[in-house]
Amino acid sequence: MAMQSLHDVLVDLVKDTYHAEKQLLRALPKLAKAASDESLRRAFEDHLGETETHVTRLERVFGILEMKPVAKTCHGMLGLIEEGAEVMKESDDGTEAAVDAALIAAAQKVEHYEISAYGTMITFAETLGLDEIADIFKETLDEEEAADEKLSAVAEQTVNASAASAGEDDEEGEEGEEKDASDGDKPAAKSKRETSKRTKSSSSDASKSE
Repeated sequence: MAMQSLHDVLVDLVKDTYHAEKQLLRALPKLAKAASDESLRRAFEDHLGETETHVTRLERVFGILEMKPVAKTCHGMLGLIEEGAEVMKESDDGTEAAVDAALIAAAQKVEHYEISAYGTMITFAETLGLDEIADIFKETLDEEEAADEKLSAVAEQTVNASAASAGEDDEEGEEGEEKDASDGDKPAAKSKRETSKRTKSSSSDASKSE
């Protein structure tokens, strides 16, 4: 669509955001399944219900604009969702807490993307005098900001500290293995010295005997 006016830009953003929200509907159940922390899993599940409402609101906006709901591929959201998918692929090799921390980071990138999109659309709608549409966007923006804050709370209250402790435990385990390996070498070195002493002693005894 050729963008000749601010109205055209707004419509383009609505189409883009519509696609983004529908992609998120597919991604959130996977994120919830991958999460180990109960509070994090619940946050993803709660936001899934909110996202369904966001899609419905955007369809209302299309109706106000006298348009059929049409999605325009949102490459930004696809990229962010792909980042989350990569975290899930690597989850087998990581600790539960570290994976949860990575999931939160990926999810908050999504939230910040959406917060930016809705904030921009609110400004455009208000400039165009589309107050009803602006109010609809504000409802969703409030929920996106609340979801972001909930993720921050989960990270700060449990996940980040658990992930940090998991890293320390891994380091201690590696240090213990290195120490065990080092201790294992010492007897062998001592044995060589003792062997050398015995050899010298035997040579001396042989000389006396002669």
